[in-house]
Amino acid sequence: MAGSRTKARKRALDVLFESELQSRAVGATLDRRVAAADPPVNPYTIELVEGVREHGARIDALIAEYAEGWTLERMPAVDRNLLRIGAYEVLYRDDVPDPVAVSEAANLAAELSTDDSPTFVRGLLTRLVEVKPTLSV
Repeated sequence: MAGSRTKARKRALDVLFESELQSRAVGATLDRRVAAADPPVNPYTIELVEGVREHGARIDALIAEYAEGWTLERMPAVDRNLLRIGAYEVLYRDDVPDPVAVSEAANLAAELSTDDSPTFVRGLLTRLVEVKPTLSV
């Protein structure tokens, strides 16, 4: 199961990144990917993308609040979108243990982003886990 969820997270990142890069609505990019079905889109990918879209304003506000010294705009696009996925899992998915959400996001950052990205992603998401009991989401 973990392998398929890891792939689903990576595909969700692809959709979010592509949407941002092309200034296209996330839903439009997701719909195109689902319709093309090449490869088929995992249901968990859809849940992640829809969840990030639905809660995007709150997620971005929290990322901005806890990203010390960084604005959303200054973050690498991969990191920004991994943080969105990780924050969505931490804050809105009870079926994903917080350490798993943090670890998965940091591992993808290590694979796909800068040398400093895994530490940054892990640190910010860990901070969200710490403050989660005090947040209204």
